[in-house]
Amino acid sequence: MLHRDLLIQAVKAIRTQPLRAALIILAMSIGVASVNVLTALGDSARRYVVHEFESLGTHLVIVLPGRNETTGGHPPLFGETPRDLTLDDAAALFRSRQVAAIAPVSIGSAPVSVAGLERETNIMGSTHSLLRVRHLTMAQGVFLPEAEADKELPVCVIGKKIADELFARRKAVGEWLRINDRRFRVVGVLAKEGQSIGTGFDELVIVPVASAQALFDSHSLFRILIEAHSEAAMHKAVDEVRAIIKLRHEGEDDVTIITQDSVVNTFDKILTALTLTVAGIAAVSLAVAGVLVMNVMLVSVSQRTAEIGLLKALGATRGQLLRWFLCEAALLSLAGALCGSLLGRIGIEALQWWFPNFPVALPAWAMLAALAVALATGLVFGVMPARRAAALEPVAALNRR
Repeated sequence: MLHRDLLIQAVKAIRTQPLRAALIILAMSIGVASVNVLTALGDSARRYVVHEFESLGTHLVIVLPGRNETTGGHPPLFGETPRDLTLDDAAALFRSRQVAAIAPVSIGSAPVSVAGLERETNIMGSTHSLLRVRHLTMAQGVFLPEAEADKELPVCVIGKKIADELFARRKAVGEWLRINDRRFRVVGVLAKEGQSIGTGFDELVIVPVASAQALFDSHSLFRILIEAHSEAAMHKAVDEVRAIIKLRHEGEDDVTIITQDSVVNTFDKILTALTLTVAGIAAVSLAVAGVLVMNVMLVSVSQRTAEIGLLKALGATRGQLLRWFLCEAALLSLAGALCGSLLGRIGIEALQWWFPNFPVALPAWAMLAALAVALATGLVFGVMPARRAAALEPVAALNRR
């Protein structure tokens, strides 16, 4: 029996039982579609998180007050650490030759009002260097002026959403707004950036760091953002920054220093493992489909006993019958896998339509892996029915007609 004959006979056998074939294809397609969609979501989440952290800035080093080992978690926002970070600490970090730019950050929340309109929002205090360190883009005006960090200035830069809500269609640059009981002149509006894992700048008001400290009556910093000269300089910059802070804090190592690449690598590993785990859970549905393939094929062997006996009487070998039934299982699995790939693609397109800001895409390796696993599942679970068919004795099979 030639391979072409095997294929023709397998197709004919499938067409004689369209309902059973449709059930197998449906079960297999649901399994493949589930694997594809969940893998796409997991991989897209991984790429999204990695991209968002990379967008925080190039060669970024972040210094936070307090040690994770001593505080039992992330460093707190305000004044609960053994020693706060100050503007003098930030200025001292320029002693390191590996440091290209430094942006001290103070943050709090306060009501912002303009001509009777008011809303509560986050207020960030920083310096002109924040524009470089965080790679911010201006939509209107300019960023904070280049001035000494300890100099209070009544100017601010606002996010795009703040500008739209408080100034509507008016040009915000040059206008005045009130934060608590202090007036600030808007010198710039940030370009819209959408959702971000880091600080959401669309709903932020940025003022000089000394002005923010005066607003919130606090001399401590939330964190210090540092840009190293190059990627190669980052590890040396971390060592030098830690040594400078330790020297200023009377020999106490009471800060947490994290780097951009370490955060990216950590999240990349975690989300890759999560993606594979979720895909593995979804693959259980393929095993269920494989069991259905085996059951349907066993019923098919039972109903076609006489046909099998006649073929063996006419000279069909065990190997030919084995290949025949395996070919049926493979065709059904392949059809289910292709339908599942199409169904998964439709699901991914629907997710892209519902969540346009979240780039959902299926990696090529995942699609090929799902097809291969579906085909292998059909073949593995088709072995038992195929072996049962090949083991039938022709005389006994014909007598059961």
